[in-house]
Amino acid sequence: MASRGVNALASRASRIKHKLQSALEASVLEVEDVSYQHAGHAAVKGSTNETHFNVKIVSPKFRGQSLVKRHRMVYDLLSEELQSGLHALSIVAKTPQEAGGS
Repeated sequence: MASRGVNALASRASRIKHKLQSALEASVLEVEDVSYQHAGHAAVKGSTNETHFNVKIVSPKFRGQSLVKRHRMVYDLLSEELQSGLHALSIVAKTPQEAGGS
């Protein structure tokens, strides 16, 4: 799969954005790398990879879903990242109505 090789070269933040945008059709998607705040933690000691992220996402696909279900949707979409070094994810997941949209 040629795209997988190219995708592996993209930053983790770019891959996260692409996966979430494609699946959830987000109207707002912010992905912030906060790995530098956790550089001394035992779980990431010696790691040079992007390991900690804050994600804010507004998606119509969250409509009717509990907060737990919304987070599960995000974690499921990022399962490959979680298995390859993504250590922590802070998620804010809202519907357009909750975010002040129509």
